[in-house]
Amino acid sequence: YFEWKIKDAGNSGIKYNVSEELSMSYGSKHSALGFEYQILDDGHEKYKGKLKPSQFTGSLYDLVPAQNTKLNPIGEFNNSRIIFKDNHGEHWLNGVKVVEFDISSPEFGIALAKSKFVKISSFADKRKGHIVITDHSDDSWYRNIKIRKLECRNKIFNKNKP
Repeated sequence: YFEWKIKDAGNSGIKYNVSEELSMSYGSKHSALGFEYQILDDGHEKYKGKLKPSQFTGSLYDLVPAQNTKLNPIGEFNNSRIIFKDNHGEHWLNGVKVVEFDISSPEFGIALAKSKFVKISSFADKRKGHIVITDHSDDSWYRNIKIRKLECRNKIFNKNKP
């Protein structure tokens, strides 16, 4: 769970499942390769017509587009939640689930094949990894960051509650 806000035209995100090994092998010295909860000023002219649906706020960046996003105005805090347990992932925005995926599903494989990550061996593998706040030199603010390890007795998530 985390709360965030960005400036006008801002671009940021939270990366998770980040692999140092992949980042060093396939990226630059500033790379953090892993899944990303995208944070963006979705309505800014700078981005209109230039981005794929999977590159807007709440999306699993370049893989799964967010649905039913409702952002607070720029300069106000939004709240988000990332759930990643076993092969199942969810992104939540302001109390609404906007992304759900399973890294072992055929749909995820198709999304990966169409993404910029397709040539990165083992990109979509589940791993113990780092959590990273992205930096595109845009001002962004984060607060109330809470991280916990999920221990589930069964594999079923409550579909109605974050």
